[in-house]
Amino acid sequence: MIYFMFATGIENSYPTIQGGRVRMDEMAKCGHYDRWQQDFDLVTQLGVQYLRYGPPIHTTWTGPDQYDWSFADETFARLRALDITPIVDLCHFGVPDWIGNFQNPDFPEQFARYARAFAERFPWVQLYTPVNEMYICALFSARYGWWNEQLSSDRAFVTALKYIVRANVLAMQQILAVRPDAIFVQSESSEYFHAQGPQAIGPAELMNAVRFLSLDLNYGHRVSSDMYEYLLDNGMTRDEYHFFLDQTLKHHCIMGNDYYVTNEHLVHPDGSSEASGEIYGYSVITNQYYARYGLPVMHTETNFAQGERGDEAVRWLRKEWANVLRVRNDGLPIVGFTWYSLTDQVDWDTALRENNGRVNPLGLFDLNRAIRPVGQAYQQLIQEWRAVLPTQSVVLGLPVTPPSQQTAPQRQQAAQRAQAREQAYRAAPTNTEPAKGEQP
Repeated sequence: MIYFMFATGIENSYPTIQGGRVRMDEMAKCGHYDRWQQDFDLVTQLGVQYLRYGPPIHTTWTGPDQYDWSFADETFARLRALDITPIVDLCHFGVPDWIGNFQNPDFPEQFARYARAFAERFPWVQLYTPVNEMYICALFSARYGWWNEQLSSDRAFVTALKYIVRANVLAMQQILAVRPDAIFVQSESSEYFHAQGPQAIGPAELMNAVRFLSLDLNYGHRVSSDMYEYLLDNGMTRDEYHFFLDQTLKHHCIMGNDYYVTNEHLVHPDGSSEASGEIYGYSVITNQYYARYGLPVMHTETNFAQGERGDEAVRWLRKEWANVLRVRNDGLPIVGFTWYSLTDQVDWDTALRENNGRVNPLGLFDLNRAIRPVGQAYQQLIQEWRAVLPTQSVVLGLPVTPPSQQTAPQRQQAAQRAQAREQAYRAAPTNTEPAKGEQP
């Protein structure tokens, strides 16, 4: 039984820009393909046992039911040898060239087969994020026009969103068919839109409803009448909506939510918006999401640039950790925290819209793999809190098994227990809305 997951991640975004001609592959930009063994050693050096990580989809998934597992075989074997538990990102802001983009109606079913093939090849993997930040992926690709299809309309946004979330749902189904005790961490951006004045209340309320759509659909949560009309007006059919409403996978999920200083927005009367900076903060917004879904929570992404003083990122780490403790003390079942990512990133200062090669000092280590002050602070934080949190009753225990204990008999026993829980869940009189805090 695992009580709290301290995590980091290897940045593996790979959207396309410039009409699909340029792929912004963060693993390449950050040197991971050449230094992956060293990167994994850095994870163990920090004392981190959980790593958000996934194979590059565009080089692994080479065609319909065609896969090149060579890189994944090496990297995941090493993770297992080091006893690092991966939270596997299967789709992180992009698709292979042969799929095209997120407007492709074939994507969900094709992706589900890819997810199953991965689960069959790596049966010891238990934790998954099938599609990372579904809302942001659809927003940046099909509403802002920045990535992939580079479209800018509500219809394109709804199309991308329904295919992305359907892909996530179908992938969960296929993974569970292989690994019945799999747990899904929905890493999703937690947003809030503040009205600049009374005239901006209407546009802000609309945006605050749209921010929930990806998780509403994923968890089978009924949307408001306004959002139902919005979805249908922009191309979703009644049958498509009811596909999502009929899903019963929520009890396999952890609501992973990401929070950065850019996650809050100031909305103007004309409906435009700009970054507002931190106003509410992580704990307030997380309480909003928890009130809606009632699921265990994990803080799945945050970072801050190391600035001229050298302590800016450390201060942000302390602030976010204080927010995690506030959420915990409020009685919410929070199960983990993540500084994202392990190393510095490249070109995220333009949200990967421009291929400038500009290094962003956001990592626990720089791109030379030298530890940053925030890396040292995170290492110390883990050492201090790891022994304390399991003794606190408000911290939820998760049935997660480290890779070193993932033997075939153990997996079979875990599968049998998971199947028994699933049968009991489906036999219950009401199984669409688990009680708040119910563990997967």
